[in-house]
Amino acid sequence: MRDGKAWVGDEIFDEDTQRAGIVTDVSGGRYLLRPTAGGGPEWVSINSDRLTVTVPLDQAAL
Repeated sequence: MRDGKAWVGDEIFDEDTQRAGIVTDVSGGRYLLRPTAGGGPEWVSINSDRLTVTVPLDQAAL
């Protein structure tokens, strides 16, 4: 997390799409997300307030 918001490497729950994912990039207020497991298409969120961090990167099992 950075400044209380989701950041690269954090596991999140996207309230808008009802999907769990991992933040892979943040640029210009856009959050690029990928599924946590099983592959599948990436998606973009522009509303960081709708991303709930479930596992911050510093607590993730690497």
